[in-house]
Parts: sequence; structure tokens; C-alpha cells
Amino acid sequence: MVRIGELAEATGTTARALRHYEQAGLISSERASNGYRVYDERAAVRVRNIRYLLAAGLTLDDVRVFLPCLDGDVAAAPPSPTGLRVAHDRLAVLNERIAAQTDARDRLAAALRSVAVAGCLKWPIGGQQ
Repeated sequence: MVRIGELAEATGTTARALRHYEQAGLISSERASNGYRVYDERAAVRVRNIRYLLAAGLTLDDVRVFLPCLDGDVAAAPPSPTGLRVAHDRLAVLNERIAAQTDARDRLAAALRSVAVAGCLKWPIGGQQ
């Protein structure tokens, strides 16, 4: 059994993130006699897989779909139809957000060009160089 700080260090995360994963039902712990959280040594694999999926752009809710795979090599496991659907749905959400941010950036850039051309704006902003 490992304590929360040891698991956090072994997986490159924080104790706070581990408590969050536990609250989300992705990992579980027991309580030692002193009240500290302790985890099975195998929890490190599960946490690394959670972090891998989060880094790929999935949410904690999305990661729940992968619970049956989290104790093995999630990257090498054959994809399930549900897992693929969740990943495709998340990709669509990310693409929508990127498109919206790109539109906002383009509108702001056009507004800045328009104002700069009209001579109403000192460039760089604030007169600092």
C-alpha cells in the first residue's frame, strides 16, 4: 500500500488531483489506522492511464467509459465502440471550440488592424516598446 503523496509523486500528479479522481469514482483508496488514504500499488497504472486520457483531451466523465481498461495498457488495448464514440464526440467538441476561438481571434485581429490603419491606436498598445 502507498500513501497519497507517494502515489502522487510516482505518477507525476498531485494529491489534490488524486482526491478528485477518487471523488469521480476513477480510483479508490482505503484508510490506514491513522486516517491517511492508502492505495494499492497497482493504482499507479490506473492514474497514469487517467492522465494519458486527460492529456488526449478527454474529460473525467469521458474517462469513466474506459474504466474496464484503466488497469492495463489503455493505449494498446483494442478500442471499444463506446470508447471510439466518446473520443469522436470529444474531438467534435474540441473542433467546435477551436473554430469559435479562431473566429474570435480573427475578429480581434481585424479590429486592431482597422483601428491601427485609422491612426487611433498607438502601437504597441500602451506606447511601450
